[in-house]
Amino acid sequence: MSRTYIIKDNSVENRLFLNRIIVAFVIILLLTSALIVRLVYLQIVGHEHYSSLAKDNSIKIKPLVPTRGMIYDRNGKILAENMPSYSLELIPEQIKDLDDTLKRLQKLLNIPDEKIQQYHKQRKREKRFASTPLLMNMTEEELAKFAVARPFFPGVDIQVHLARHYPYADLASHVVGYVGRINETELKTLPVAEYQGSSHIGKIGIESSYEAQLHGKTGYAEIETNAQARAIRTVNAVEPTPGANLYLTLDIDLQKTAYDALDIYNGAVVAIDVKTGGVLVFASRPGFDPNPFVVGISNGAYQALNSSDSRPLYNRALRGLYPPGSTLKPFVGLAGLEYNAIGTQHRIFCPGFYQLPGVSHRYRDWKKWGHGSVNLNDAIMQSCDVYFYSLASALGIDNMHDFLQQFGFGEKTGIDLVGEKAGLMPSRDWKRRQRNQSWYPGETIITGIGQGFTQVTPLQLARAMATLANKGNIVTPFLVDKIVNADSTTHGPEIHKGTLPVKQENINSILTAMVNVVHGERGTAKIIGRNISYQIGGKTGTAQVFNIKQDAKYNENEIEFKLRDHALFIAFAPADDPKIAVAVIAENGGHGGSVAAPIAGKVIKQYLESDNEN
Repeated sequence: MSRTYIIKDNSVENRLFLNRIIVAFVIILLLTSALIVRLVYLQIVGHEHYSSLAKDNSIKIKPLVPTRGMIYDRNGKILAENMPSYSLELIPEQIKDLDDTLKRLQKLLNIPDEKIQQYHKQRKREKRFASTPLLMNMTEEELAKFAVARPFFPGVDIQVHLARHYPYADLASHVVGYVGRINETELKTLPVAEYQGSSHIGKIGIESSYEAQLHGKTGYAEIETNAQARAIRTVNAVEPTPGANLYLTLDIDLQKTAYDALDIYNGAVVAIDVKTGGVLVFASRPGFDPNPFVVGISNGAYQALNSSDSRPLYNRALRGLYPPGSTLKPFVGLAGLEYNAIGTQHRIFCPGFYQLPGVSHRYRDWKKWGHGSVNLNDAIMQSCDVYFYSLASALGIDNMHDFLQQFGFGEKTGIDLVGEKAGLMPSRDWKRRQRNQSWYPGETIITGIGQGFTQVTPLQLARAMATLANKGNIVTPFLVDKIVNADSTTHGPEIHKGTLPVKQENINSILTAMVNVVHGERGTAKIIGRNISYQIGGKTGTAQVFNIKQDAKYNENEIEFKLRDHALFIAFAPADDPKIAVAVIAENGGHGGSVAAPIAGKVIKQYLESDNEN
């Protein structure tokens, strides 16, 4: 049997080996090149990107909350300030048994259950090593109790913060407003960069309207942290810019006089500088203490305010809607002169009632036996309803609407506060549009004395009075006079002015009649014209709360207090060079002359006396 022998070919094996070496070298070379390219990219091309990623892992941005600006009255008295406030704060990581600690703290400091619930909600949003407040604005008694027991509460400590404080409490609550905790809805709409770290925001009043100016600009600090996000050191910081300080036109002493003068009556007093439109008084009674809202008012306390029959949370000066009653008569009289429906000496006979031709219904005068023969001056001075029934019929509702709207009735004044109501100056178009009904002649009649559908705010009345006293030069009411930053001072809102196209002799006739209301022998407000060295022009008003049947009698002593007529008064002074215009509404006060007029008289007297001293 033959055998096969394989002879080894060294040259082939060498060539094969060499080829493998070359392939391996090429692969190594390619991999090395790829590695070099990648390193070049990481170190040079992508350096900035990856460097910032690495930095972000160790540097955290901490917002630095600005100090909120303060609010002053026209004389520099503080209306809103930042006071040191002590809060009880817990660090869960340092507490072995959190629930037990909370129970002991609750017993020691008498903490309500809702505060405990609020703490748990807030704690869930924080890291375990973060300090979270349980109790804010601690009293001296609470501080003393905790100080004694402090060694038994590891991980619990007292921290000091600045908290908003309102020294005049309910006196200025409706104008200054208050700040409160930012809620979820607000959080979605606020600029993130500016409100990082902020916990409070203006809710109502000046605090809300001027939030952007009062808040300031948030700063930031670059904090180096470890892997557990604990702060190690501050690398860099940009300090926050404090909020601007606001100086109002409001006189808080005059505000107190007006507020106290309302006494037992709910209502409002608004006083305006006739020349500028600056608001001197903006009182709404009752008010409320805004301080509990800063730290979080309790549910029970809020419900008590919200359900009160006196409605202390309601801003009557800005949003209260009332029939103007006879305070509308000077403006209706001016409309009569402007439309040539009457002359200053036009007389009618007032028998105590008015009837439309062919209609049996009697529109009664407040004076049962009538005023006799009266002209425009007499009708304003004595507040003769029959005269203005007749004039309203002659003018018609469309002319009254168009003319009175020029004085701002039925429109917002434009004051620098949010939430103002426009009131209502009715017309044919309004009734057809809103109620799909025709306008009736009887509705025109009662509109002439400020009843029916007509509704005004105290602010609107004060502005209309200021415009009339200013001889038709329109003023726009405003509250903020100066905005003072660290490096600049600017003035408040632009004052939009204009002049009404009315004859000066007609305005003078109306103003003279209003002076006779206070200083005339038969004036309805002559009670406030005694023993003063200046003259006041004014007009009393009474607004019905409910309708009285044709043959029924109104007896104030036999009806509930809350059903009594509202008392109103508008005024300007001094008559020869008006400086202040005032509107007063005393709910259920009954009589403008005996209740509302003296309130205005006190405000005017104090303002003119202090103005003379300055």
